[in-house]
Amino acid sequence: MGRSKESEHPAPAAADESEAGEGVVEPADPEGAQSTETGLPTDGATAHGGAVRGGIVAMGLAALGVVFGDIGTSPLYALRTVFTIDGGIVRANAADVYGVVSLMFWSITVIVSLKYVTILMRADNDGEGGVMALAALAQRIRRHRVRSSGVFLLIGIVGVSLFYGDSLITPAISVLSAVEGVKVAAPAIGHLTVPIAAVILAALFFLQRFGTGKVGNLFGPVMLLWFAVLAVAGLGQVVHDPSVLQGLSPSWAVVFVAAHPAIAFVAMGAVVLVITGAEALYADMGHFGRSPIRRAWFFVVFPALTLNYLGQASLVLSQPSARSDPFLLLFPEALRLPVVVLATAATIIASQAVISGAFSLSRQAVLLGLLPPLTIRQTSKHESGQIYLPAVNGLLFVGVLAIMISFGSSDRLATAYGVSVTGALVVDSVLLLTVAPLLWRWRAWQVTLAAIAFAGLELVFLSGNLSKIVHGGWVPLLIAAAVILVMTTWRRGRQLVSDDRRDKEGSLADFVEEVRSSGLTRVPGVAIFPHPNRETVPLALRANVDHNHVLHERVVIVSIEILGMPQVPPQKRFSYDELGYADDGVEHLTIRFGFSESPDVPAAMRAACHTGALDVDPATMDTASFFVSRGAIRRTRTTGMVRWRKAFFVGLAHNAADPAARFRLPSDRTVTMGSDVDI
Repeated sequence: MGRSKESEHPAPAAADESEAGEGVVEPADPEGAQSTETGLPTDGATAHGGAVRGGIVAMGLAALGVVFGDIGTSPLYALRTVFTIDGGIVRANAADVYGVVSLMFWSITVIVSLKYVTILMRADNDGEGGVMALAALAQRIRRHRVRSSGVFLLIGIVGVSLFYGDSLITPAISVLSAVEGVKVAAPAIGHLTVPIAAVILAALFFLQRFGTGKVGNLFGPVMLLWFAVLAVAGLGQVVHDPSVLQGLSPSWAVVFVAAHPAIAFVAMGAVVLVITGAEALYADMGHFGRSPIRRAWFFVVFPALTLNYLGQASLVLSQPSARSDPFLLLFPEALRLPVVVLATAATIIASQAVISGAFSLSRQAVLLGLLPPLTIRQTSKHESGQIYLPAVNGLLFVGVLAIMISFGSSDRLATAYGVSVTGALVVDSVLLLTVAPLLWRWRAWQVTLAAIAFAGLELVFLSGNLSKIVHGGWVPLLIAAAVILVMTTWRRGRQLVSDDRRDKEGSLADFVEEVRSSGLTRVPGVAIFPHPNRETVPLALRANVDHNHVLHERVVIVSIEILGMPQVPPQKRFSYDELGYADDGVEHLTIRFGFSESPDVPAAMRAACHTGALDVDPATMDTASFFVSRGAIRRTRTTGMVRWRKAFFVGLAHNAADPAARFRLPSDRTVTMGSDVDI
């Protein structure tokens, strides 16, 4: 075998090229995939590049409409849940009220302001945030410890799974809590809250197929109005009773916990509702940048939330009966219905953010080999992040509707909410403590202090929510467990399929020698064979030679490599290998995509021709044929995975998206060939 024209990274482990992942190479650790501290996309993520140039203010306004929807709608139900949990075990007296509002304020300060906004947003993976990007970052900077690689991947899987559990409850509790305001504003239709919420959610999920681009510009102004309303409503009550400001002192939280440890423990299970959505601040960093999110948080969102919680606390203290709905009762009766409408709009935006996040994480999981190939549709020609996954959208809608109808009210949903949220927070803290010593040179005392402040508090929240498991908290945990089962089964199944295929495919070097000595008939044209590596022969290529006894003049074996970075710079996109001989027309091309990019193979092939990475006339790409290796997967009695998981894997593979559609191969020029695979 000769040397390639360009230096390449060490070839990662091969993936299968059947239904379990046609032509995809496992994520590699690319050179240059360095963590930055700009907080901005460094290359391909140009969706908001114009907004960056337009100014921090515009980006901050856009961030308000996407990033802060979940945490920004928590005032609808957080304080109410604290004072109604367990039959009102937390009383409406000064000590309890000040203690609760102090716990809320300092929870937001420590977890959101300090951990996420100030510290964790510095730990970006090439400008991207979120649990998967953080896991990839941890995996990369700890790459010298081979055994740690699988551990970080497992931690990432757990974090993503908990996010899915949260994704089903957030839309249900957010929209339902807003619509329930009609019981106060318009009691005559109070019995219709669930049907109204169901119609709103049905419309929201139906509209996903059209993308969010046309309505996205409305999100920022609506949320800015929402936070202004929160601040004004809370400020009015604080001005009326300034003594509530003493609740900002941490001493009240300490006194409350010390005086009533059992009650405080129960209350913590509801206090956690004020920090739901914190992970979104980090996950959406790649879209807006660190600075706009930070400024929007500290100058708009944090002050508005603080004032509103203080206002609600003051109202509960002066009117204990208001704890049934302290948020809505902050407003005069004439304004309550308009506020319900505005709150509903805000919760729809919050739900949209969660749905979009589920789409984004699902695509990343597919590209990282953790989920079966799914149909992914780009809903915008200009915004790369605006995608639509029909299967994920349908599953989310059915799950959200089932949960909402089953629980029937936001109060009952609140008892199930929090377990998955706190679990996700703990996962982020574990990864943070892993990367901090190497990324920022943290000393042992700094790591210990962070572990106590962040993970310690979050573990208290998690413990406080464990009691919810028997009251509905098992639902998000069951969802997370199901996602973990799917991801681990799919990953293990792909490994087994890959092992079997390597035995059947044989050495590519030997195949090239056979072709040169066999005198095969060569037919005009270019044939492209997606395949995960350059060591073995694509089964479609071997089947074509064995059965048709012909070979195209140019045979290009293409490996699609998904890197552990969001976008791949143009200079690292391609690597070419002539496979030992320059005159036999059999060559190999590696195309690298980031885990946030859509693997469009025909477009990448044309780009390779234009850049000179592939010495082929770009016009021939319009007539080139694509040969996809795809065969049935059969279960056997061999070891490696229990039989029921093998059956589950086969079912997942049969329902996976067509690889030709996934890689955007032209249907009129794509041929499927191959043989059966045993696991």
